Amino acid sequence: MTVRSPAVDAPVWIERPTERGQAMVAGARREPYWLDRPERPSARPSLAGDLDCDLLVVGGGFTGLWTAVQAAEEDPSRRVVLLEGGQIADGASGRNGGFCAASITHGLANGVARFADEMPTLVRLGVETLDAIEAALDRLAIDAAFERVGELDVATFDWQVADLEDQARTARELGIDVTVRRAGDTAADIRSPMVVASSHDPTVALVDPAKLAWGLADAAERLGVTVHEHTPVSRVRRDRRRGVRAVCDGGVVTADRVVLATAAARPLLRRNRLSVVPVFDYALMTEPLTPEQLTAIGWSGREGLADVGNRFHYIRRTVDDRVLFGGWDAVYHFGSDDDPRHHVADDEFALLADHLVEMFPALDGVGISHAWGGAIDTCSRFCAFWDRALGGRVVSVLGFTGLGVGASHFGARVALDLVDGRDTERTRLSMVRTRPLPFPPEPLRWIGITLTRRAFARADRDRGRRGVWLRAMDAVGLGFDS
Repeated sequence: MTVRSPAVDAPVWIERPTERGQAMVAGARREPYWLDRPERPSARPSLAGDLDCDLLVVGGGFTGLWTAVQAAEEDPSRRVVLLEGGQIADGASGRNGGFCAASITHGLANGVARFADEMPTLVRLGVETLDAIEAALDRLAIDAAFERVGELDVATFDWQVADLEDQARTARELGIDVTVRRAGDTAADIRSPMVVASSHDPTVALVDPAKLAWGLADAAERLGVTVHEHTPVSRVRRDRRRGVRAVCDGGVVTADRVVLATAAARPLLRRNRLSVVPVFDYALMTEPLTPEQLTAIGWSGREGLADVGNRFHYIRRTVDDRVLFGGWDAVYHFGSDDDPRHHVADDEFALLADHLVEMFPALDGVGISHAWGGAIDTCSRFCAFWDRALGGRVVSVLGFTGLGVGASHFGARVALDLVDGRDTERTRLSMVRTRPLPFPPEPLRWIGITLTRRAFARADRDRGRRGVWLRAMDAVGLGFDS
């Protein structure tokens, strides 16, 4: 599948919202589409009293849910408790685009740059992870609209075709069948003036993320896991009797082992607080498209779409033929401020609407039903890392950087290996045994992230040329090119 080339190769996407974009999002509900549905379950009761267990999982996002499910399936006699500070799917698990990628390194390029010797193994483990997720959804009877349709990576300007070909070459060297097609190569075109070439990545599935989270929580309970929502943990300490003590507003949980899967929330362990920062990502959802609109945009294969710019978009169709359009900006607020007020950013929403129309002019004026944002956890190597504390009794999993829907399954599997003291192929990986470089304290953190964001924008305006700042980041291992 490929796309038509544009008549004119514009230098950049629109960089400031227009009145058109503002009008398109004016009536949109400011909440994630995935959560604003009648099938959303009621919250489970919060913790009221003290508990004792074998394994405590802190965090009810994908990583925590997969940890609980895998632990319970492995050993039905193991007493597992999961505590979620809000409601299941309230965080990044319920507001992402629903791309479930096999990559556990946030893209091949990022993985090759950091773990070159391990990449054949990491690619294999990633594909096995995607297979395991699909098998688990079938085994656990979770209806999460899982579609293994792949992803089209697209070049939106001529200068990006070389990057697309480099990515395809790397993929083929690692055993993934990827071929770049220029516009017009097939009859099944995406009808967009913004796309000049594409490559199909078969190692990506699409999923309804909220239904996945809700289904995993239900499955965990069926397997014997105790789940409490609206139960934030304030601190984790060593416990003389049991091993680890987790203090909550409603009581204390003592456990032999603990997995911390708190994503973009402030890490409970001080030692990890300079290793991750919250950045904000934004997305839109359209109303269901009419048959005429669907014909006008083509895209009959239903693959996910992602462009290859430094600031990139992710685009997908839902099972009811809406279009989700997100990405582009990643906003950091001084002091790692993750206040919920940042979930709504009207200028970001309007700009995304403008970009949607640039991508698909036939959707000019389409109804936007939902517009939302939220924080994701990122680290300086842009993929997950693991931390062992309190003599190995506490393991943290952090830093997925927005590609955690699939990688969280692998992250949970490694966390269980580590917390149980297992020597496995996974725990021997350099990726697992090493940590990312920490971010500096403020104000240097804000200055560095802001300079990097501006450098990415400058590179996109300059046909992808990485300037002095980005080359310096590359040299010290802080570059990003996935």
